[in-house]
Amino acid sequence: MNSANLAIRGPPPSQNSAAEAPGFGIPPAEALGSVPVEKSVAGGDRLIVGVDFGTTYSGVAAVYTSTPEDVDVIKTWPGGNGITSDKVPTEIAYDVAPSTSAAASPSASPTSVAPASTIRWGFQFKPEEPRLRCIKLFLDRNQKLPHFVSPLETAAQLRKYDRNVMDAVSDYLTQIYKHTMETLTRRYGESFMAITKVEYVLTVPAVWSDAAKNATLHAAERAGMGNRHDLRLISEPEAAAVYTLKAIQPNHLKIGDNFIVCDAGGGTVDLISYKITQISPLRVEESAVGTGGLCGSAFLNYRFEDHVRSRIGTDKYDHMKEKKPKTWQMGLKYFEEFVKRNFNEEAHQEVNVPFPGLADDEEAGLESGFLVMNASQIKDIFEPVIKEVCDLVEGQVEGIRRKDGVVSGIVLVGGFGQSNYLYNRLKSHFNTAAPPPYTERPTHATTENAPQSVEVMQPVYAWTAVVRGAVLRGLEGSMVVSRRSRWHYGTSYATVFDEERHPVSDRYWSPLWERWMVSDRMQWHIAKGEQVSERKAVSFHYTRNFRPGQSLIVEDDLIACDSDTSPDAYVKGLINVCTLTTDLNAVPKTLFTRLTTTKGIEFDNLDFTLDMTIDSASLIFELKVDGVRYGQVTAKFH
Repeated sequence: MNSANLAIRGPPPSQNSAAEAPGFGIPPAEALGSVPVEKSVAGGDRLIVGVDFGTTYSGVAAVYTSTPEDVDVIKTWPGGNGITSDKVPTEIAYDVAPSTSAAASPSASPTSVAPASTIRWGFQFKPEEPRLRCIKLFLDRNQKLPHFVSPLETAAQLRKYDRNVMDAVSDYLTQIYKHTMETLTRRYGESFMAITKVEYVLTVPAVWSDAAKNATLHAAERAGMGNRHDLRLISEPEAAAVYTLKAIQPNHLKIGDNFIVCDAGGGTVDLISYKITQISPLRVEESAVGTGGLCGSAFLNYRFEDHVRSRIGTDKYDHMKEKKPKTWQMGLKYFEEFVKRNFNEEAHQEVNVPFPGLADDEEAGLESGFLVMNASQIKDIFEPVIKEVCDLVEGQVEGIRRKDGVVSGIVLVGGFGQSNYLYNRLKSHFNTAAPPPYTERPTHATTENAPQSVEVMQPVYAWTAVVRGAVLRGLEGSMVVSRRSRWHYGTSYATVFDEERHPVSDRYWSPLWERWMVSDRMQWHIAKGEQVSERKAVSFHYTRNFRPGQSLIVEDDLIACDSDTSPDAYVKGLINVCTLTTDLNAVPKTLFTRLTTTKGIEFDNLDFTLDMTIDSASLIFELKVDGVRYGQVTAKFH
């Protein structure tokens, strides 16, 4: 995730201020905006753990800083029966209801989640057993849910076990954390782990809201992965870019090249484009605003399900799923592992999907326990989903070309990114050009305006590119020098009434300034699409008046606008991202200016700034007066 649409990051707050939303438990996020301070570790060596918390599958990788080339991807999981897998299903269920839901409090400790004995997760399920799926998607209420995810069914399962969405996500990440630490302990030994700092880097979608990213930090903190100021977030396509651009041979990269990273996963597809600004060390900047959509490979599964139902009939289909669940699971597994990944229109004119135990039906295409599917039928399953992905990539390509940029390559990563059919469709979509028109004389003029061809790449380890990139981010720091803001970001302010600019109905009399004023004017500090750098803070300037004895704790809202043009005043439809609470008590009283009105009323005036620093998926706030840092800033999402 890419932009100034980011989570607030900092140490955990000292207290909670608002109740959770019923049934969902996503807290109104709070965090202190102080700069993270690294703990000292003997020798400086540490373990970096990357966690790719995915919609359908999650992955974990780790590296020891003294051996940076040795990146370990965890491949063994509880319930896996000895079979290795680069990822584990993002699925969880509870066997018995916990006695209390103490973990529902944002300040709950990692140990207050449901007892481990009540939880099954990942591979620990029989095919027909109910479990919570796609729980990650519920963290961002701004994103549309896919049709196959039922909020009502999810809410019913959670209520049954006295849990909410935040609990379920924290419980799942707790299992990931425990298994990761057990695996690392087996590899490195208990004495080594006891003296070595472990740092976690989590990935989040590029298109997620600030609140959803902050909820992810909160869930990871509850799971035991560290305090908020120790945890790091990186957007999923940025993590993929960190890995894949480093994997491309250096002689294939040139300054000015633009690469589109398409992270196609099970539930979501995330895209960000990067321009090479420096080769050694590799540095890039975002060249288009990150985009994404719900068009992951899980949608192919449900289209396959609809296809099977239409072929064999609803009654036979329902009977198979209810009475012969292993038959259905075998067919789905074959589609998942072979057809989705390997289907090639030219090589696979016919595919036989196993459904053992189903009676022959010539009309339905069932023969000897196999459902016969031709290439046209498989294409019908793929095409609507593939088209959505192509449209998203096309949007990135057009965004770069509008700025006269050249797209050098499209990098496909993620589980869906391994698909042969997706690869070939993108390749044909961006490299199909009609032959130049016939002319009497040879000319190069026609080729100059021909569409630019774009190379499509599938790197090795495409499925684990995101988690490998997360580890590299923790190991080497950020290679992204600037990002593009997805929204306009600003604050409202009051100013002197100007009859030529402001409606008379908006004015009010200020007894302190002794003049007519207007409020709710907007000052936009970051424009949509603007380049923002984590090396350069964005400053919000404020002036405040205080009467004697008045509280020095002030609140201001951070406002966002997703329209192309931002308004001059606060209007309906703007997004109230979070409330910034600034404690000015630490500012020396000598920096306040004592003023007196004509009526003898005394008040103190203070000019100060809030500096916002941006990285891949979080924000850090600082209070400054005359360039000197004071006090603390907290942020609470709504």
